[in-house]
Amino acid sequence: MVTLTLPGAPEKPPTVRATTMSGACGVCGRESLDAVAALGGRRLPLWPSVPREVVAALPDRLREQQQIFARTGGLHGAGLFRPDGTPVVVREDIGRHNATDKVIGHQLLKGAAADGPEGLVLVVSGRVGYEIVQKAVLAGVVAVVAVGAPSSLAVGLAREFGLTVVGWVRDGRMVAYAHPERITG
Repeated sequence: MVTLTLPGAPEKPPTVRATTMSGACGVCGRESLDAVAALGGRRLPLWPSVPREVVAALPDRLREQQQIFARTGGLHGAGLFRPDGTPVVVREDIGRHNATDKVIGHQLLKGAAADGPEGLVLVVSGRVGYEIVQKAVLAGVVAVVAVGAPSSLAVGLAREFGLTVVGWVRDGRMVAYAHPERITG
């Protein structure tokens, strides 16, 4: 332990915050859902379907591709997979949002004609927030699979746009929060 004693009073007295802060994601309500539609988000068809056994295996398939995480245990991962579980692209980053941006951006740069993100499944190593669902909807991803839980706003957005969201995927168990009808078997 270090104790620091400074002579005299501080030059400037500490200020009191006059605002309320919360741990929420910073977006809420109908305006947020409308904003996704305004950005080009459209209701997704309920195909392709994804077999339940594939969904159950996706977090492990993501982990198998995470080389830096295997060495350090310190990075999030995100990956786009075909509905049969084949990996298309996996990226790692200190933040799950950044990893998500990397995989979706990679596929968008390739273009839809060269296997863009449409019709793919996004797998993330953490929880699912509104922003990740928003990115998935705008990219045309059909499902988001995560080892953690989604936020309530993420689930609402997914339901509105036809995106399947599955959380707590581990040990053969899972919870489908939005559009479970896409999961077969």
